[in-house]
Amino acid sequence: MKCIYCNSTDSRVVDSRAADDNTSIRRRRICNTCGKRFTTYERIEEIPVVVIKRDGSRQSFHGEKILAGIKKACEKRPIPIAQQNKLADDIIREILNTVEEQEVPTSVIGEIVMRKLKEIDEVAYVRFACVHRQFKDLNTFMEELRAMIQEDDKK
Repeated sequence: MKCIYCNSTDSRVVDSRAADDNTSIRRRRICNTCGKRFTTYERIEEIPVVVIKRDGSRQSFHGEKILAGIKKACEKRPIPIAQQNKLADDIIREILNTVEEQEVPTSVIGEIVMRKLKEIDEVAYVRFACVHRQFKDLNTFMEELRAMIQEDDKK
């Protein structure tokens, strides 16, 4: 690490601790050449993930959008905010762990969200599915409900 005072690359770490946001490490260093102290921050290099939209366009992956969709689906449902946040974190982690080529279609993201929502609340699942699957009419919606009922009957 280069000293900000004398540009020497000879320094040592004297203290390390998690930064305030817990996503980086704060390191206090001392330069072995000039003796001055300085602070550096170390954080994980994030691999940029690109989302492939239905129309073929591409945009950067933003986990906040997943959380927003979950919150909308869970609106007026008895699902605590903490559980919604944890669900979003789990989904984001799963997406980042399964993406091999740094590109993921929205259909894959939607299916993961629906699978996880279905485990928590069926109404929230149906709400999200209505938007994600773009039900064209009542018959398509009813087919989804029938599939859910049949699945419940098998349990």
